[in-house]
Order: sequence, then structure tokens, then C-alpha cells
Amino acid sequence: MSRSVPVVAERRPTRQIDIGGVAVGGGAPVSVQSMTTTKTADVEGTLAQVYALAAAGADIVRCTCNEQEAAEGLADIVPRSPVPIVADIHFHHEMALAALEAGVSGLRLNPGNLRKEAEIKQVASEARDRGVPIRVGVNAGSLHPELYKRYGGATAEALVESARIEIAYLADVGFEDVKISVKASSVPLMIAAYRLASETFDHPLHLGVTEAGPPPAGLIKSSAGIGTLLAEGIGDTIRYSLTADPVEEARAGRQLLEYLGLRERRGLDLIACPSCGRAEIDVIGVAREVQQALETRKLPIQVAVMGCVVNGPGEAREADLGIAAGRHRGHLFIKGKIVRVVPEGEMVDALVFEAERIVAEGVEARLAAAEVGAEQEAEADRKALFEAKGSDANRSGEKVELIRKTVHNRE
Repeated sequence: MSRSVPVVAERRPTRQIDIGGVAVGGGAPVSVQSMTTTKTADVEGTLAQVYALAAAGADIVRCTCNEQEAAEGLADIVPRSPVPIVADIHFHHEMALAALEAGVSGLRLNPGNLRKEAEIKQVASEARDRGVPIRVGVNAGSLHPELYKRYGGATAEALVESARIEIAYLADVGFEDVKISVKASSVPLMIAAYRLASETFDHPLHLGVTEAGPPPAGLIKSSAGIGTLLAEGIGDTIRYSLTADPVEEARAGRQLLEYLGLRERRGLDLIACPSCGRAEIDVIGVAREVQQALETRKLPIQVAVMGCVVNGPGEAREADLGIAAGRHRGHLFIKGKIVRVVPEGEMVDALVFEAERIVAEGVEARLAAAEVGAEQEAEADRKALFEAKGSDANRSGEKVELIRKTVHNRE
């Protein structure tokens, strides 16, 4: 009986909001966000980073608006940005009003730091009249002291309650274009808070593990939290919060969505075996070479690098393109079918050439262009290596005979 491939859970239904032309929630593709690290008053420096983030996969970019000079910078940045700009507001509601004057596509308000009801409602009224959405950005590290005391700490319930109170203020002035985040630096707390938020609200959710730290730990924590929730169908837009160049955030977010099948692949997906005693090449080194050679070309293709020909093509048969090493040669395969056999020193160049041809001509055309006799050559190599390393490398035949004798003697 055939089994279907597991997929992520069906997306949780939410309302849809529009952030400068990017739909969020309501079945729209999960979007990627990041935040600039430049001074927003530095218009050219900030724009350079925004463009780099957009190229790396960011659909929406957030900029801090913490002073008048930052708001003035936004007035120049917004019309020149390739993606919608969201203003990040923490303590001063005047900065939110100034950002709206600058023409931003969205606001992020932190209810733990911007606490006066009248000021929140004033901002919401202005945003309502301009059609600008607001993210209610709750953070475990800046939770309102009263909620912290009431719930005995930054619990999932406390984070969701903070969001509920803020949303009620916004609703009082007829503001409904809301998305919510309930971030924490603790992965289990973050997951629990978003699960509860998904049960409590029908607004779109912005996922993130706040202050995740530098890579690789920050990448692991963010992927664990965001990936878990996305696999459960929770989440409409995401941000990796890394202590690193924000381009890494955008790239990681985009890749996660592609790996989960939530966004169409637009760049390289490199798969490689972890290497073992059967490997005929330096798998780690070759995989690194392939990644460096192909990543900059931005080819939407899955490429496999396998260390041996015993099982390599079969294990990676779903890859668009791959290579397996054996007897100082590389077996180049497309969708599991051997199309060429090349010298070991030409493996990376052959992969790059074939990757470009596949993108330009299509898989079927390249399969039709397979070299005559390639499969027979590859099979001869595979058999030779199988006999040397794969057939009874663990002396399994002898072990089977001993097992049979042991069982027979007990009978």
C-alpha cells in the first residue's frame, strides 16, 4: 500500500490584512520579515540594507522610529523602498503619528512599553483613517508589570492577555486591521503562547523567537519555534531575530518556508549525505564547493551531493540533479537517472553546467540529452564498489549463519 508524503497541517483560518500590497493572513502565502540595524536617519545606509533584505527574501521590512530624525528619514525611505516599510514603536506615541505622516505601510506597537490608553487610541484612530495596519507586538521581556504580577511571570496566558487588552483599545475606535505577536526568547514558552493566541484570536499571527541570539544557536532556536508552529498550521508571517546581519534573517526565513513547502522554491536547495566509511570523496568539501558555485546563481533547483554510488542515486532520486562519487569518477544523475559519468575533478563544474541547463531547458530535455552508455558505466562502478564495500561490509552473512545455528540448537 502506498503512503502519502506527510505535509504541514492545514493553515488556520485568519482575517486578512494588507501591508503595503503584501497580504497577510486569510490564506495568503506566509511572508518573511526582517528589521534594519542601521540608524533610520541614515537614509542611504538604511535603503541599502532594505534592498539587501528584499534580495534575500524579505517581503516586509521594519525600521525603528525612535526619534524625530528617524521619522524624517522614513519620509525619504518609504517611497524608494522595494518592499513595504513598517515603523517600530516602543515608548513614544508621537513617533507612531510621525511615522504615519512619513507614509509607512504598518506600525508595530509594544503594549508593554506604550501603555496609556488615550495615546494608543489616538494612534489607532490615525492609522484607521489612513488604512495602515498595526501589529500588537507583545514581548515576554517587556510585559506590563501588572500582568507579570497577576500571572506570576511571563506566562503564555499573560502574553495573550496583554494582546487582548491592546486589541480591545483598538476596537474601541473601530480599528480592526491587526496582526499579533506574542514572542519570547524561550522556545517552549513561545510555542505555548502562540498556540493559545491561535485559539483566542482570529487575527493573523506574526511568529518569532525574540532575542534568539547569534547563529548557529539562534537559527536552531528560531527554526524550532517557528517551524513547529508552521507545521501545525499556525502563523501568517515570520521573522528570525538573530544577532547577526539581518540578511541572514531574511534568508533563513525564506528557506524555512521553502523547505516546509509553504513558498515556491526560488533558490538552491542543496541536499548531501552526512558521509560515511563508504564515501569515495570529501563529501563535506565537495558540498561546500557546490553550494558556493550555485548559490549566487539563484537557480530554483534541488541538487544532491552523495559520497558513494552504492545507494547515492537511489537515495536522492527525487532531487532535480545530483552527483555520486565512485572509483574516482562522478555519476551525474537527474531525477535518479544517470546521464553522465565524469572524472572526479570535473564533478562540480559538471553539476553547475547541468543545473543551468535544467533551469533553461527543463528536466525532460536534459534527460533526453543523456550520454549513451552512461548508465552502463555507472552500473559497473556501482557493482564493483558494492562488492568491495557494500555487500557484506559488516560480515552479515556470517552473522546470519550464527543466528540460525543458535536458534536451531535451542530447538
